[in-house]
Amino acid sequence: MVAIPKALLAAAAAHYVGNSGSASYSSDSGSSGSWSVINGFDWSKGFGEAGGFSGCPIDKFVPQFPAGQSQLVAPTNPRFIGLAFGVQNYTCSSANNFTSTGAVAELIDVSCQVFNPGFSTIQNSLFDMWTSIMPQPIQAIIDLLHLLNPPNVLAQHYFITNPVTGQGVSPVWDFTSSSAFQGNKDAFIVAKGKGTIPAPTDPKKDVAWLDVVNVQGKIADEVFRFDTVGGQPPASCKYGQDKDISVKYVSKYIFYGGSLQENHY
Repeated sequence: MVAIPKALLAAAAAHYVGNSGSASYSSDSGSSGSWSVINGFDWSKGFGEAGGFSGCPIDKFVPQFPAGQSQLVAPTNPRFIGLAFGVQNYTCSSANNFTSTGAVAELIDVSCQVFNPGFSTIQNSLFDMWTSIMPQPIQAIIDLLHLLNPPNVLAQHYFITNPVTGQGVSPVWDFTSSSAFQGNKDAFIVAKGKGTIPAPTDPKKDVAWLDVVNVQGKIADEVFRFDTVGGQPPASCKYGQDKDISVKYVSKYIFYGGSLQENHY
């Protein structure tokens, strides 16, 4: 199996940065390594028996949240569901622990997989692949996937300065580059927190499950993060000595509400 040349990696990263008009994908995750895992991965067969990934109705799908809690209560009739891979970013605080500075992730449309038996563990398959790749900047990985044979990209996830207070950061899910909403400047959601629970799998390793609601944008009114794998930082750090870190993670995001209609060509 042939690894993708480093020159192609550099070109892909430069292409993304040059065309995005944004520094949202500037997360530093490492240096060179073999790309044979990505190059040889068959996205069309990688996670389930269905022949396709995207474009299927999911209005009857109900995400499974732990019983006995009231923080995550999903509405009915979801519109979109994405399987995300990316990094959670952290900085070392004066309290000698890592605090979140945001995240960067790519969401793959997996709507045609939701009723397959293997969907409940689909995130583990992607995490195994994601963590087997030698460290590279996330934006380069995203572009290389686009140059190969990926399924449909649903959205990009990143953080911006809080648009209400001007302080701190807020999460964004940006659909403006997806084929269904390309060119629609309102195809995004900026959100704020509503509910959270520790990951029921391994909260020391896996980032929390979340419910967030709309602050700006028209793509959705509410978003849930669930079935998380990875993303948690080490328990402690040394302030002034340890550098910022990026920790790989995978999760599902499901979207409800919103007022935008998809493009039809």
